[in-house]
Formats: sequence, structure tokens, C-alpha cells
Amino acid sequence: MVAVDGPRDFSFSIDRGGTFTDVYAEFRDAQGQPRTRVLKLLSEDPGNYPDAPREGIRRVLEAESGVPHPRGQPLDTHRIAAIRMGTTVATNALLERKGERTALVVTAGFRDLLHIGNQSRPAIFDLEIRCPDVLYETVVECDEQVVLPLGDAPSTRAGRDPAGDSQRHPLQGSPATAVTGEAVVVRKAPDLEALRGELQRVLDSGICSVAVVLKHAAIYPAHEQLVGQLARDMGFTQVSLSSVVMPMVKMVPRGFTAAADAYLTPHILRYIETFQAGFDEGLKKVPVYFMQSDGGLTSVGDFSGHKAILSGPAGGYVGYAMTTRWGGADASKLQLIGFDMGGTSTDVSRYAGRYEHVFESTTAGVTIQAPQLDINTVAAGGGSRLFFRSGVFQVGPESAGAHPGPVCYRKGGYLAITDANLVLGRILPQFFPHIFGPQEDEPLDAEGARAAMEAVAGEVNAHAAAAGQPSKSVDEVAMGFVRVANETMCRPIRALTQMKGYDVTQHVLACFGGAGGQHSCAIAAALGMRTIFVHRYSGILSAVGIGLAEVVQEAQEPSAAVLSSEALPELNRRLDALQEQALAKLVDKGFSAQQVSCQRFLNLRYDGTDVPIMTPAPANGDFAAAFEQAYQREFGFTLEKRRILVDDLRVRASGRHAELPEAGEAPQHAGPLPQPAATSSAYFEVGGRQPTPAYLLSDLQPGHAVPGPAILIDNISTIVVEPRCTAHITATRDVRLELPPPRKGQAAAAVQQAAEEPRQQDVAQQQQDGQQEASAAAAVAETECDPIQLAIFSHRFMGIAEQMGRVLQRTSISVNIKERLDFSCALFDSDGNLVSNAPHLPVHLGAMSEAVKFQIRYYASGAGAAEGLQEGDVLVSNHPQLAGGSHLPDITVITPVWEGSRVVFFVASRGHHADIGGISPGSMPPHSHSLREEGAAIISHKLVQGGHFDEEGITGLLLAPGRGGDPAISGTRNLQDNLSDLKAQVAANTKGIALVKELIGEYGLPVVQAYMKHIQANAELAVREMLVAFSQEQGLPEVGTVTTRDQMDDGTPICLSVTIDRRDGSATFDFEGTGPEVFGNTNAPPAVTHSAIIYALRCMVTRDIPLNHGCMAPITVCIPKGCLLSPSPEAAVVGGNVLTSQRVTDVVLKAFNAAAASQGCMNNFTFGDEGMGYYETIAGGAGAGPGWHGRSGVHTHMTNTRITDPEILERRYPVVLHQFRLRPGTGGEGQYRGGDGVVRELEFLRPLTASILSERRSVRPFGLLGGQPGAAGLNLWLKRDGRMVSLGGKATVQVEGGDRLRILTPGGGGYGPPQAPADGDGDAEVAALAAAVSGRAKRRRTGGDEFSAPVRDGGSVQQYTRMQETV
Repeated sequence: MVAVDGPRDFSFSIDRGGTFTDVYAEFRDAQGQPRTRVLKLLSEDPGNYPDAPREGIRRVLEAESGVPHPRGQPLDTHRIAAIRMGTTVATNALLERKGERTALVVTAGFRDLLHIGNQSRPAIFDLEIRCPDVLYETVVECDEQVVLPLGDAPSTRAGRDPAGDSQRHPLQGSPATAVTGEAVVVRKAPDLEALRGELQRVLDSGICSVAVVLKHAAIYPAHEQLVGQLARDMGFTQVSLSSVVMPMVKMVPRGFTAAADAYLTPHILRYIETFQAGFDEGLKKVPVYFMQSDGGLTSVGDFSGHKAILSGPAGGYVGYAMTTRWGGADASKLQLIGFDMGGTSTDVSRYAGRYEHVFESTTAGVTIQAPQLDINTVAAGGGSRLFFRSGVFQVGPESAGAHPGPVCYRKGGYLAITDANLVLGRILPQFFPHIFGPQEDEPLDAEGARAAMEAVAGEVNAHAAAAGQPSKSVDEVAMGFVRVANETMCRPIRALTQMKGYDVTQHVLACFGGAGGQHSCAIAAALGMRTIFVHRYSGILSAVGIGLAEVVQEAQEPSAAVLSSEALPELNRRLDALQEQALAKLVDKGFSAQQVSCQRFLNLRYDGTDVPIMTPAPANGDFAAAFEQAYQREFGFTLEKRRILVDDLRVRASGRHAELPEAGEAPQHAGPLPQPAATSSAYFEVGGRQPTPAYLLSDLQPGHAVPGPAILIDNISTIVVEPRCTAHITATRDVRLELPPPRKGQAAAAVQQAAEEPRQQDVAQQQQDGQQEASAAAAVAETECDPIQLAIFSHRFMGIAEQMGRVLQRTSISVNIKERLDFSCALFDSDGNLVSNAPHLPVHLGAMSEAVKFQIRYYASGAGAAEGLQEGDVLVSNHPQLAGGSHLPDITVITPVWEGSRVVFFVASRGHHADIGGISPGSMPPHSHSLREEGAAIISHKLVQGGHFDEEGITGLLLAPGRGGDPAISGTRNLQDNLSDLKAQVAANTKGIALVKELIGEYGLPVVQAYMKHIQANAELAVREMLVAFSQEQGLPEVGTVTTRDQMDDGTPICLSVTIDRRDGSATFDFEGTGPEVFGNTNAPPAVTHSAIIYALRCMVTRDIPLNHGCMAPITVCIPKGCLLSPSPEAAVVGGNVLTSQRVTDVVLKAFNAAAASQGCMNNFTFGDEGMGYYETIAGGAGAGPGWHGRSGVHTHMTNTRITDPEILERRYPVVLHQFRLRPGTGGEGQYRGGDGVVRELEFLRPLTASILSERRSVRPFGLLGGQPGAAGLNLWLKRDGRMVSLGGKATVQVEGGDRLRILTPGGGGYGPPQAPADGDGDAEVAALAAAVSGRAKRRRTGGDEFSAPVRDGGSVQQYTRMQETV
């Protein structure tokens, strides 16, 4: 190419993604006219180039200038005006744990704090608890302490007499003032000389990066500053102070953030140096900006690791937010759903006039506390792998990635969604970039993709033949995978809108990403959306967005103010100072004050809650009104007469360098459509294979309307226009797709057609008999299970339960339900059998079904038979022994779903109410001896009848315990919260009913009920197969029995015999021999035992199956009346729910040799007085199993509760947390070691009542197959006079100021003999045990984990789900 004279100022915007790197270049031609050029290349192609972004710049410069730019030489930069880049370098380093070697400096007593985290486990059904590794390599403890005094004014924390308590227990130390204005006491300053020696040992080991995380550093950073200066003086090259990285209260997420910054920043800087090294010296004069997770650009010098996690995806968010506009539409009023489907995953987000940020998000197991765009990732992208497993179509979560990629990439890859679209004729290889194969010059391999799909179709049809089902064509199999992928991507979109109170149907789907256009019509139709917008550069919109993004500077500091008219002047003064700070930094980067806009925020929350809302400054300055309006919209109510607290002040300054594009009107008559560039034989769900015209987007003119089916193609993306949809070309050559209104029953017709094909003759005969409608329903109901529909209905049923949960969370008022998310919502069939439960709190699993079944019996043949059930009735119950409850605070609300005159489903919600009466606040007394001492017990009550909420009736039931004549027993202490939460549960059920009826309207009742049974049958088959395999592995006879036992600390045995019948894969769980009911509260109602069994069974079925009644269908449970596990109706049971449930689970797993005992309790700890109460459960060690060591410091089995952050705990309660660390050596020895317990020690600042309810204090957690037991727990009372008193397992004590309680939790048992003997050596029994363990471990690994490229997670939807599974 001949060089062309004239100005050529090139600006490059680049998105280096996980699979592809996208380049968007803007420049002027020789005539001075603006031009653009786009380019897409593989992110990793080491055989051809070392760095994809630099290679993209090289190719564009060479192509447009005509001047050769050889790969091996530094790039000439004199034509480059700017480079803006988003990169996955930080994300990949985090996912793959390939960052910098790092040390952690932390307050003494907290060396394991980031290992323990919030003590929850990530996957509740995985016995091998796999938490991501910490980012640091070694820990240095800094012996320092900062304490928050009680103060002088009475309060919940300080009590009635803070001055007197402070005199009786003075805090020794130096008073100081925090940056928030609060008083603090420095009990101990860092010993820098002692620290110097420890840090020198770290330096000598080759570690030069350090994160410093000291307690309360967010409000008192002086100690961190001293340590940081020392580290820098000693030669550490990266020092990340948590108080600088993110000055927000919460030690754990702030610590994770600082560790991530220290771990990632050197790695990013090295990449930047490598990237820059490929240019000539002129690059120093070129502005180089990097995209941050918050949607703003920053200069190279300010780009840090913890702000880089969403660097690439943030560009896509900005891209669709700034460019989704067309003539005739008011862009300021559009509500948008961003749908970015890439090669590895799909990102969904929302924009409605302003960026939506989250300030705490977890990615790759690391909680990052920093502003991030609320981008939610689902593991379903073009590279998502396709599987047919146990009769179900499954898409992802494994990804083929860029290397080796899908089969069609010609690199020995794996069958993926891209292959499915290629097989279906939706991707045309001749128009796709020829960048594949060893020499990156070949097209997509359509033949290879089809051959791989044929192989999977063979598996599908073999399974179908064995079940007597019809076969499927290759097209049907490929389309099945696409449909399952679409439903997988719909779920987070529904959640993102529903969770925040928005109607998804009122949004425009802004579709982009290399694969998004192939799925957009189907996604929008499934969600009820009518409009799709596809930018002309949709395939590289992240790069376009990076070019449109603003350069951002944030400033933030913590606060402890109460929002009031008196406080506003000081708050505004502080905001002014932050604004000046941020503005000055942008001016230093070359922006004028006129180019900079500033947003001011207060992070506000109601007193007593933990749900802050980052509230932008309103035009009238009334922050309180703005906060309450936002709270009302998101949660449906406000809290009257409640103080509003200011947690943080924040300023976001933005410098704009690019003008937003204008949207013009497209002409009404653009002339006839051009001739198609090709005609593809494409397959669609409606109509099957059909000739489909393929148009080049460059040939289409503004105003053209392209009816579907059609394919629109450019060199970076493909848009599939489904039948009945129309694509309109806008004035700016973007594509706006309009969808028709949904046809009622269309989905049912499609399912019915698939079901009827093999039996058309039978149906025809029935139609002749005048039975058309009945025969169609019968044909659908009796039709064999379609594996595609099975996967789709699994998603839809689970989606109903999930959306119920989001309504409950939004409309509830109590901390337990709204913030701790301690609830479950579920869907049941007409017999009360579980269909779907989300999220899965283990202790609720079996119990909810028992509660529904009891109500069915109660109104069919029990005490309520005369009254019966009518449409509109809503039932409430909580009785553990009589009505299928777990313990009294868990109240269940049940609503029948009617179709005509019969009940066809039930929906139910169970929530943990903070108080329902009894002898102690919180309704969880450690020393209760009867159920009446634990609160209100409700067998059955019609909470709603004839549309009327019976407030009077339920109030009487909740207050009844206090009217029994015993002054020690109270009715509920928080009636209004009870009533509000019960109304929220009714609202959640109402939402569930609407969704069930919507599904019935879409598919028809027979189809919905048929697939409900098919899904249950799929889970049932998996459990039966597991039982048969275990029986054979143990060498049992055809009908054989295994037995085991354990005992509680008081000696009460729990005995279990499991008899397995291999003839049908059934089993009987018989607890004969279990000890009698006890005079205490460790009795467990039968529903708790059912929960433990269903949980254990689900854990032992190692493949992913829906959790429903099918898991229990092969099981018969026999529990002797009057024993510990089936106590009398009057027996106390609160300890049974939280302690005995753990022991039953251990016993079940022991019977199957599945895992050694875990810590076997929840370590329930409470303290408080008449004005304040606090409750927590504490982690311990997990049991080891065949092939894995037990995790240390984690919650196991029937609980997964989060623990309060150390700084939040001390700010809200009159305590000082001295230790929260692992308890080394407490896990049982074995071939696989048990996990260690923890040490948690608190000091009380004033007199309080403290209680501990725990187990495994005398009976150690057992090992299995030669493994040793874990250490027992220990509860110590360290009195201020120096005495140390052991409290046993269950105690209530009156502590004084200065007293401490030290709780040492049990370790987990080991698995297998500690040392396997060498061949021919040692005891024969030990050798046999070692062989058995090795055999089990080998069988467990058979078929191992499938290959997957790392997939990023994060966003508010995943954070919500993670919280709800870790309450």
C-alpha cells in the first residue's frame, strides 16, 4: 500500500478480553475527514505475536499508513494521539492465582482472618470444601490495638450507665481522635523495631510486595502509616495500606482488597512495561489510559490492581449506555439491559440514566471493596462447553476459552455454543474472520463442529433408545443446547431487575459482544422484551465504550455522623474538600475545570440496619428525602422515626474528552433491500431448517427494514433475525430489532409438537373420536421426557423460587430476613413434594416439605377437615414436632395454587423471625426444657382468608406464650417486625403463584406437571444409582445393611442402620437404638432428620442434580417415637436444630464412609442485656474424605452462616475481639487430615449476660477408615481477676467489664490411616484401610473435573445468591 500524506492522528481504544482482543481506531484521512477502523484478533496466539493489543495497533498503523511495521521492531508512535485500554490481565491473574508473591501484615490475633473470611463455604453440597487460596504467601502479626470506648452517652452499645462502666473498667491507653471525629483509645502502638526483624525475614525470602491490614485503620490510619513507611524504607517495592486502598469500615473485605492490590498491581505494572516496551521512545508523549472497574479511565501511574478486575467488561457497559439511542426515542428515558455475550462468559447489567455501582463484590473468591459497575457474569458464552449428562442437556459452566477453544477453532478444542450456532447455519464461515488454525489463516471448521455434534447426538439417542424415547436429529440437539444456554442467560437478567423492583419487559435489550447477536431475539422473547438495540460495532462495543469513557478520579473517606440539618454543613464542608482533591488531580492530568463534572455522594443507611445506599446529592440538597425515595423504590417501604447514619462520603470527578454520538432520524423510504450476500440453510426453533438470506450490514442503508428470518453480517459480528422479528437500520447504521407480541400458548404448542410426533397416528384416531383437547393433554402428560425441555424446566422452576426470594427480601423489614437473608422459598407439587428450593439452606431442605404435607393432611382428614381449603387461603405454622417445623423462630407461610377447583401446586416461604417469645430474647435459650419456653408454637392458622390478613388472630398466637401465667415466659418481643415479615412472606408466595400461573399459561398445566415429575425422577435416578454403587463397593449382598453410631456429649447415642436393596436402588434409614428424648433442648424434630438425610444424599451424588423430592423418593425413614430424633410435642428442640442436626449428618455420612466427622456443632454464642442482643455461630474444622483434606475454619453441613466483621462487631456492640484465628493441630491426623478449628476470644466492656450452646466438648469428632479424631472444643471464661474457668458445652454466665470469653471450636476428623505402610510392611489391617481409602479416592476421581478456562464471577446478583446461601 502506498503511503498517503496528510494528518493521521490515531486514537486507539482496545479491549483485551479473555478470548478476543478488540481494537477500535479513530483517525483522520488525508482530506481531514474522521474515519474509523475496527479489528478483532485472538487474545492469545503466542505462535504469532507476543501481545495482542500491540499487535492490533501495529496492524492498523500498517494498513492505514501503508508503511510496514515489522513485528519484531518497536512501533513508530508519531501518529498515535492516545491509547485507551481495558484488560483482563488482573482478572486472569486473580482467577489463575498468578500474581506477585505477597506478604500480609495484620493485627496480632488475626493472622488467619482472610483465610477464614466470613467463615462460609462456597458450595454447600460439596463435601470437599474448596475455597480459593489466599493471595499472600506469609503473615507477619503486628502487636497493636485500637479500641472504641463506650463514650459518655447512654446507647444500645454503651448501655444505661456508660460513665460508670468506664470507671469500673477503664480502658488503659492513650486517647485519640479518628478521622471520623470519633474517640478511640490506643491500647498499644506498633513496636516498629520488632516488626523490622519480621519484615526483614520476609524481604530475605524474596518477597517485595506487602499488604497492611490493621483493625480500625479505616478510621484511625496512623498505625498503618507507620508500618507502611517502615516497609518502604526497608525496600519493599509495593506497599498496599488498606486505609489508602479503600478507607471503608469492614476489616475483612478491606483486607481482601488490600491483599488483591498488593498481589495484582506489580503484575499489572509488569504487563504495562512489557506493552510499552514494544513502542519507540515517543510513547512517553502519548496519553495512555486504562479502564477501571467503575467505568472510568485512569492514567498508567494511577492504575492499580484492585480497581482493574472489571477493566474490560466496564468498557462494554459504558459503550451501550452511551450509544443506545435512535431517532424518535428519548435516550434519557430508556431503561436498558446490557447483554454482552463473549467467548468465555456473558455479562448482564442495567443502565437507566446513571451508572449502577456496587461497592463490595466477590470475584474468584476474593471480596473487593471498591466502586465497581454492577456487571453480573454467567458462565454461558460462545465458548461454554456442551454436555449431555444423565439424560439432561447442560451448558457450562466449563468454558473452552481461547485455547484450545471450540471445536471449530481447529485447535483440538471442545464442543461449545459457537459450534452449535455453526451447525445450525447461524454462523457463516465464509464471512467470519479467517484467523484460526496453526497459521491463523483458516476459516471456522464447520465439518469438525458437525462431527462433534453428531457424536453428542449419538449419546442423546442412545439414552433415548434405552428409555424407549424417539431419537433427535443433529439440528434438534444443537438447537436444544442453544435453548438451554438462552434460559441460563435469562435467569440473571430476571434477577437483576426483579431484585431491585424493575419490570424487565419495560427495558430495551442492548446486545453486544461477539456472540450476542446470535441469541438476542430468543433472549428478548423469553423475557417479554419488545425491542433490541445492536450497535453497528456490537462485536467490539467494549472497545468503543473505552473510547467514550471519561477519565475519573474518586475521593472517599469514612464517617460516623447522623444525618440531620445540624450535621449537613460539616458534611458539605468535607464533601467540598474531597471535591477539591479530586478536581486538582484531573487538572494535573490536563483537564480544564470546564471539562470536569463532579458527583457527590453520601453512603446512608438506617440505624440498626446493614443495607447502605450510596445516595447522590439531590438538586435541593435534601439527602434524607433522596435516601428514603431510593429505599422505598428498592425495598417497598421506609422505616419511620429511624435515624439515618452516614457511613461514607464520596466524590466522583469525571473529565470528558469525547463527545457522545447524536442519533438522527432514519429515512422512511430507503429503497428496496439489496440482494443477499448469501443464502444459508439455517435452523430455527419455529419452522426448522429454512433458506435464510444473509445480508452484509455494509450493504444495508438507513431506513431499511429486514424481516426475519435473516442473518446480518459484518466482519466482527453476526445478528440472527428470528422469524416474526424485524430489523430496522437506524440513521447511524445501528440495528434496532422489533419483536412481535408473544403468542399465547406458543411454547405449549412447541412442546406438544415434539411430544406428539412419535404418536401422530394415535392422536389422529383420538381426534376422530372427538377427544382432541383431552388427547393432546394426555399425549403431553404421558409423553416421554425430552432432555432439552428437562433442562429448561429445571431453570424455570428454580427461577420461580429465586424470584419469590427476591420479593421476600425486598419487602421484609427484619435484619434476619432482609440483610442476613435467613429464609428459603420453594415450590411443591399438589402432594407437598419438593419441586424446587432456592436458595438451599440445608436445615430447611426436608423440613419445608414435611410442613406442606402436614397442612395437606390437616385440612383433608385432620382437625381442619371441616373447614377445608378455599382459594385465597394462606396458611402459617412453625410447630417442630407436629407441623414439620425445624425450630420455632422458623415460621413457614404456605399458599395453595389453584387451577379451577383443585390445588395443583403449593408455594411456601420460611423465614427466621428474630423473636417469637419464650424465656430469652431471640427465642434460642441455651437452657430450655420445654417447647413453651422457646416461644409461640403454631400448628396451623389461616393467616389470610378471603383476601383478609388476619392480624388479630396471628397477633394473639404470637403473644400467647406470655399469657400462660409464667412470668419468665414472654410473648414475642417484636410483634411489628413479625407482622411485617409475615406480610412479606405472603407477598413472596403471591409472586410465586403468579409465576406458576404464567408458566401454566405458557405451556399448559399437563406439560408443567409432567416436567415437574420428570425433574423429580431425574434426581431420584441419581440417588438410586449412588445407593447401588455404594452397595456394590462395600460388597454387600443384594439386600444388605450397614450400621453405625455416634453419641452426643451427654452420652445419648444416635444409631443408624441403612439397608440398601440393589434390586430397585432403594434404602431404609432406621434410627432404632437412638437414645430417648432428653431433659434439655438437643431433641430434634423428625423434619430435621429428614433435612440431614436429604442434604447428605445430595452431597454424595457428586454430579449436579436439582434438589427436590426425587432425592428422597427411594428412601424410607424409620425413627422410633419418643427418641431424641422424634421427641414429644412438648419437648424443647432449639438445640436440636443447631446441634443435633450436625450430628445426624455426620452419622449418615459415616454410614456411607463418605467423610469423617466435621466439627459437629454450630457453636452458638449469644450475649446481651435488656436493651441489646447479639447472636453468632462460629466455624470449626471440616472432616476429611477420600481424596481431600478437611478445610480449616469453615462452617459445615447444616449451617453456612456468615460471621460479623470484626470492626462492625466492635462498632455496634460493647466488646473487643482479641483473636479470630485457626487452632493449629486440632484436625485429626490421617492419610487425609481433618481441618483445624478456630479460636475466637472476646473481651466485654461492660456487664452482660453471655451464653454458649455447643457440642463436641467431650466427644471428639470421629475419624474414618483409620483416620484419627479431631480435637474437642473448649469454652473458657477468662475473668478479669486472672481466673480461668471452663464452661462446658452449655452455659449462661454474667460477665463483668474486662472479662473475656475464649471459644475454641473442634477440628474435623481425619480419613484413612496417618501413614500408609510400605509394601510388605506394617499391620495388615492398616494396609487394608489404606487400600480402601485409595480405592475410594480413585473412584471419586474417575471422570475427574472437565477442562475449563477460568470464568470470572461477580456482580450484585451473584453476591445476593452467595449471601442467601451463607446466612
